[in-house]
Amino acid sequence: MQDEAASGGFFAALFDGLIWLVSNIGLAFYNFGYAITHPQLWLDWSDKEALMRFVYYGGSVEFFFVVFTAFLVLTALGLWRHSIMWGSVRILEGFANTVGRFFAWAGLIMVIQQIIIVFMQRIFTRPDISIGFGIPLQFDISWFAEELKLYNAMVVALCAAYTFVQGGHVRVDLVYSAVRFRTKKIIDMCGSLLFMMPMAVMTWMYGWYFLWRHLIVPKPSASDALDRLLMKSRALRWNVETIGFSPNGFTGYFLFKILLSAFAAMIFLQAVAFFYRSLMEYIEGQESENKYLDRDTLGEGEEAYEGAH
Repeated sequence: MQDEAASGGFFAALFDGLIWLVSNIGLAFYNFGYAITHPQLWLDWSDKEALMRFVYYGGSVEFFFVVFTAFLVLTALGLWRHSIMWGSVRILEGFANTVGRFFAWAGLIMVIQQIIIVFMQRIFTRPDISIGFGIPLQFDISWFAEELKLYNAMVVALCAAYTFVQGGHVRVDLVYSAVRFRTKKIIDMCGSLLFMMPMAVMTWMYGWYFLWRHLIVPKPSASDALDRLLMKSRALRWNVETIGFSPNGFTGYFLFKILLSAFAAMIFLQAVAFFYRSLMEYIEGQESENKYLDRDTLGEGEEAYEGAH
């Protein structure tokens, strides 16, 4: 009797979960359409309630299901017409490559700025650095020294997806190289769905509210319902974090929170691109491997080092 009751409770909970999932997928079309047709309700930041709605929906269940439903629809369209899925791969990988190639130059800027700091400290014995004309940007040398972390964060956060496209991440291979081509593609698809996407979603959910708690007060909470946040919006004001780790140190640490959210978004998009690429290569066979893949090259004769730089 107890086993039957437990079994009945399990199936009832499963049925309720399926109803919840299907209803949220259905509501995603309405929520997306309403957001597009009423942008002033969440983009007009002169209205405090609109700003608080933007904060709420950025980390909400509604937003998750809009993205999830878009993924399902795009996948269905891609299976119907493979050109749509390949087009999605090219757009998403092109976006990762473009952003990564641009922000990779932050590494060079970091090196140049470090050299300037050493010269100003050791040779010219200056306590500060002034950059610009008219109204210059002038801060203590320790401010510029701590700012170097921002360039490093840019490279890590905004070039991670680009490095993935280029095949530059370290990969532990226990069975991958020994299995057949289509088995590899199944492993890649499972990796995208079970590891990359959940990791990106979790990072976004925590990073989103972590960001806004350092930009506005009263501080929003992930556990607050929309009505609660709208009530808080009556006392809302900007309170951008400008506290450094040292008296004259870097004061823009809120930028790191923005980079964290950007990192999560780009990893999620790259997970979608990698899943689609693996799926298409599984369907079309080995002749489609690396189709449309845009990787950097070190030049003729340097092929052995590519993907490891």
